[in-house]
Amino acid sequence: MANRLYVAGAAPRSGKSAVSLGFMELFSAYGERVGFFRPIVATANDSVIALMAERYRLPGPLSAYYGCLAKEAHALSAAGGNDEVIKIVLEKFKALETQFDLIICEGSDFDRATPGLEFDFNVELANHLDCMIVAVLNGKERGAADIAEDVQAIVASLAERHCQIFAIVVNRVDEAVRGATVTTLAGRASAEPPVYLLAERPILDMPTVGEVATALGAAHIGGSSDGLSREVLHFKVAAMELPHFLDHVEHGSLIITPGDRADIIVGSLLADASAHYPQIAGLLLTGGLQPAPQILKLIDGLARSGVPLLSVAGDTFTTATAVNGIESRLGPGNPRKIAAALGLLEGQMDRQALAGRFTLAAANHVTPLRFEYELIQRAKQVRKHIVLPEGNEERILKAAEILLLRDVVDITLLGNPEEIRRSIAQLGLRLDKARVIDPCNSELRQRYAAALHAERRLKGVTAQMAWDMVEDVSYFGTMMVLCGDADGMVSGALHTTQHTIRPAFQVIRARPGASLISSVFLMSLPDQVVVYGDCAVNPEPSAEQLAEIAITSAATAARFGIEPRVAMLSYSTGESGVGPAVERVREAVRIAHQRAPQLMLEGPIQYDAAVDAAVARTKLPGSEVAGRATVFIFPDLNTGNNTYKAVQRSSGAVAIGPILQGLNKPVNDLSRGCTVTDIVNTVAITAIQAQQEVAGTRN
Repeated sequence: MANRLYVAGAAPRSGKSAVSLGFMELFSAYGERVGFFRPIVATANDSVIALMAERYRLPGPLSAYYGCLAKEAHALSAAGGNDEVIKIVLEKFKALETQFDLIICEGSDFDRATPGLEFDFNVELANHLDCMIVAVLNGKERGAADIAEDVQAIVASLAERHCQIFAIVVNRVDEAVRGATVTTLAGRASAEPPVYLLAERPILDMPTVGEVATALGAAHIGGSSDGLSREVLHFKVAAMELPHFLDHVEHGSLIITPGDRADIIVGSLLADASAHYPQIAGLLLTGGLQPAPQILKLIDGLARSGVPLLSVAGDTFTTATAVNGIESRLGPGNPRKIAAALGLLEGQMDRQALAGRFTLAAANHVTPLRFEYELIQRAKQVRKHIVLPEGNEERILKAAEILLLRDVVDITLLGNPEEIRRSIAQLGLRLDKARVIDPCNSELRQRYAAALHAERRLKGVTAQMAWDMVEDVSYFGTMMVLCGDADGMVSGALHTTQHTIRPAFQVIRARPGASLISSVFLMSLPDQVVVYGDCAVNPEPSAEQLAEIAITSAATAARFGIEPRVAMLSYSTGESGVGPAVERVREAVRIAHQRAPQLMLEGPIQYDAAVDAAVARTKLPGSEVAGRATVFIFPDLNTGNNTYKAVQRSSGAVAIGPILQGLNKPVNDLSRGCTVTDIVNTVAITAIQAQQEVAGTRN
């Protein structure tokens, strides 16, 4: 059976792009070459194709991933039916088949006068392209009996047309009817395709302020650019006096008003900042009118409020009419919607059963996309609670929202609650499910101070000193982990490595059998993921310590799906060099072979011989590691730290870590230059480590 999948909406606003994204994410983890295609698009810069091309690194121009533009398709259809359109689509689709193992095809949008004809056209295309079909239904405001009837009707209709049905997805199902719908559908024949019921998530349906700006061609004239990611829940036209208007403001309102209404503009900004009024999404100023210079100066001083100001040339009535037709679309510039879509599908679709319906060759090495996908899936298997001490940091907050939207972990943020909530509002985020704790005023402080005093009293720490120490977010977070109130901690976006890990060294300490605590970076290179150690903790490890770092790092690699082939790095390869530094590595190799004889390990070896097969054949012919290394052990911290940063900056690699090895409970550090993606991945790794702690397989 051909590995081709056609995702078709059975009605307008079905949410098929979110389903397509979920399948792209799923199958990209199983095969190295997964492509995306849309037969007809409205514009050459289709946002969904742009998202797929960026996220899944599709080669070539965006034009390779669609058949033709909607205006061209309509002209051809009007002149001679659909045959010419189908020929063009087939030609473009066939050109992709040689490049990919599997292609996800997303059907056209409902821009025709008769929705039924649009679905018929997509079904016809699916058959011509020899695709299995995923029909996406809209379950909004439908009862259990209605949804079951819709499913049966669509299955019967597709079967009559001899379609290969892969699955039926019903979007926006009310949680109140979901259980009854499952029961109603349970009596279907076992041979019928699987049906997946996806709950409604408003964040996927509501346009952002930025999407409104793009749709209207509006200029962003003031306020924070971060505010462009706020969802617009309501459109409010401000035509009355300010006191009366304020009574009508709702959370998430985009306020539409002429640009010379200084009272509404200033009053709306004050309402957003006030604890007595709901947070607004933004201001849309009409008529091409700019606020007076004094008002613009005032707005500029309030830029940190996060409220974006947009300006359009059209009048208020025309603008208010236009905004009602704006739909939210997935695109590369909105990681929040991407996370929400993936979280929805990952939580409610059986990925193993779906993947099993295709014959896909698993990648023979761990690709970055596959690695990050598996991290998230493994972290979700047993939900853990992670504390983030830097609760007011922008990247931390954005990462926390993504983790919660994808249902990966439970989150506690440390810091001043009022400041954290203000930052969340300024960034336009939703973090209602995150717990916020102020270490200074928490009822847990006394308990943690007593536990810290008990752990450190022999080191001279008095009860008062312990009380003062747990006010620090790093100590407070570490004590949460020690006392079992959190399963792991991730910090370091603002704090130094020492500030982050010192408390863990003092109270969590090394696990039994570990003589030292070390670290690794998981380096997500363009075509594979490898392990670098130790790049953060031990400045001048001895031969014995190097051997332990090598063995522990190999175990970490294996734990995360990377086959360990260990290269003990030095300035010399094999027996060619002499000197104290190379002799220390040579001794470390001997010790490591003695302690772990089954481990594939080579050294001393230079980096080029470790990664380049041609160099390896010259310097170490016959080695099972040379040219194929996946775990790189550096001789000292100076070499390791500089190398990982050089590789990261020069190749665009994502450096996840440092991941600490050997602790009793997981505490992990971040680089102060970390990205939101780095934080998400590190939290997922910490959750997986916590799962292994419970299972008794500590790293």
